[in-house]
Parts: sequence; C-alpha cells; structure tokens
Amino acid sequence: MIRLCSIPPSVSFSTKPVLWRLPSSKIICRKVFAISINCCGIPGRSYSSLSPPPSSMADKPRVGWIGTGVMGQAMCGHILSAGYSVRVFNRTPSKAQLLIEKGAILTDSPKSVAEESDVVFSIVGYPHDVSEVILGNKGVLQGLKPGGVVIDMTTSEPSLARNIYNLAKEKGCESIDAPVSGGDKGAKAGKLAIFAGGEEKIVEKCKPLFDCMGKVTYMGGPGLGQCTKLGNQITIASTMVGLVEGMVFAHKAGLDVETYIKAISTGAAGSKSLDLYASRILKRDFDPGFFVNHFVKDLGISLRECQQMGLSLPGLALAQQLYVSLKAHGEGNLGTQALILAIERLNNVQLPKIE
Repeated sequence: MIRLCSIPPSVSFSTKPVLWRLPSSKIICRKVFAISINCCGIPGRSYSSLSPPPSSMADKPRVGWIGTGVMGQAMCGHILSAGYSVRVFNRTPSKAQLLIEKGAILTDSPKSVAEESDVVFSIVGYPHDVSEVILGNKGVLQGLKPGGVVIDMTTSEPSLARNIYNLAKEKGCESIDAPVSGGDKGAKAGKLAIFAGGEEKIVEKCKPLFDCMGKVTYMGGPGLGQCTKLGNQITIASTMVGLVEGMVFAHKAGLDVETYIKAISTGAAGSKSLDLYASRILKRDFDPGFFVNHFVKDLGISLRECQQMGLSLPGLALAQQLYVSLKAHGEGNLGTQALILAIERLNNVQLPKIE
C-alpha cells in the first residue's frame, strides 16, 4: 500500500546578493538563486545556483613569491597570467613593479608573504639568502600555516634543502627543492626544466603551478632536486668551455665564425648552450640571462659536493677557475656567455663582432 501525504508540498524561492572579495581587494556582487522544497511539513534540501566571478580564484591556492630578479620576474608573471592571486617580496621593491602592475600585491617581508599564502616560491641568489628568506626571523616558516608548501627554486646546497624540509615538517608544512634550467629565455617562454625533490605527492599537488613555468620532473627525496641541478651545471660548464674554445679555434683557422656555428649546430656538436649563447657571443651581447657570479656559486657548491663524495671532476674544476677569472676582471655581473672573454684573453685574440 502506498500512503499518500495529506500535506501538499511547498516550494519557496529566494534571491539574495553575495559579495566576493578577491585578492585584488575588488568586490564583485553576484546573486544567489535558491529553491527550498518542503514535503510532509519537513524542511527539505535547499538548492542554489551561484554564478562565479569572471575569473574565479576560489579553487586556486594563494601564491607567494620571493625574488623578482631576471628569472623570478618572468616565472612569477606566468603564475599571475594563469589567474592566481600572488603576493610578492623583493629586497628592492622597484624590481617587483612590473608584477605589481599585473596585479601582484607587494608585502614587506617573506613572513608577510607566507601569512597570506598557501604555496610560497623563492628564487634568490645564494644559499645564505635562501636561509634568510625561509628560515630567518622574518622568514617564510615564521608565517606559513600548517599544510602550506614552501618551494625553493634557487640553485642551492642539497644539505640546506634537506634542512628546510625537516624544519617545515616540524611546523606541519611541506617543502620542495625545485631548481630550474633554461635561462632567461626559458623563463620568459614558460619552458623551464624544473627538477623537484621532496615528497612525490606534494610535487604532484603543485604540478598545475609548475606547469605555468615549464616541465617538472620528480627526482626523488629532499635535496635530490638540487643534486640534479648541480649535475646540470657541471654539464653546462664543460659545454660552454667547448663552445667558446671551438669559436676561437674557428676564428684563428680563418673560418667565418657565424657560418661555422650554423654548420655545426645541426650535427653532434649542437647543444642548448650553442642555441642560447652563440649568437649573443658573436654580437658581443653579454647581458645576463644567468649571472657569472651565480654560476661561480653553483660550480663552487658542485666542487664541495664532489669533495664530500670523493669525486675528481677535472673538467668542472677547470671551468670553475675560468669563470672565477671573469670575476677577477670585474665581470661577475655579465652573463655566462662572457666566458669567451677569458679564452680571448688567454690567446690575445678577439672575435669579430657581427651586427
């Protein structure tokens, strides 16, 4: 037997305005359309339709960014373009101006960034800078809430990455070391190679953010992202020595160096370094995509790691000394392609400039 209810169902409708406060502090008003169904005198389930703002950030993590130099500015710009809310910090605020114009919010410390962020990225100069902005009294871990993630993209020491990981865990937070390769061109194009160390599930969780900047590869536990980047730098160092030595040889042999570069670029001597830097060298363009000073730092860290491992890598040691000679000549703020200057000085020769 089917028992019918003697009380007819009632349906009520209502609309009411809802305010969103977006990270940009703009307020957007939308209306809720609600329907409530009561049957047998018992309140039923309410259904509502809420029209989201045009570029809703409700399902996106809040992002913090520390370090807006040559690389950081471009990388953070891609995060902003993808619709994330971003708070930034840089020791020189003027260097963050372009990001502010795109919608980033400037803060006064790494701690302030972290207090309003779910994921905080850092890309700064040296290991001591990493320690200061993440572990210092006004650092990220002083402001990041439990469950938050700090991602250091600086090329730094594997031991420091492991220390940050352990200290983050003690605070209920997560840490990823994720240095990058690809230079300023890769950063601007959003095509960086990203080497991630930490917990795989956390790396996967942050993949949508990494995808804004390039391709992320999970390398293993904490510190192994940094180890991958050091191996990358060792490879680049020897490649750069070979590139500039070959160019000087071609010049002394009477070859047109530009034609020589075009000829070898499609053979076994072709490389990313050749593609990125050969034309800049020929134009005497030594503006930094990556600073000599920072490369010397990377190679120095690599040498110390080798010493701890009992490794002898003479090619690395030679390249490091050549780059150190650039610093001795006051050329530390030039790009890594300035290595040609060291080889030219050794041989009292200069490649002709092309326009």
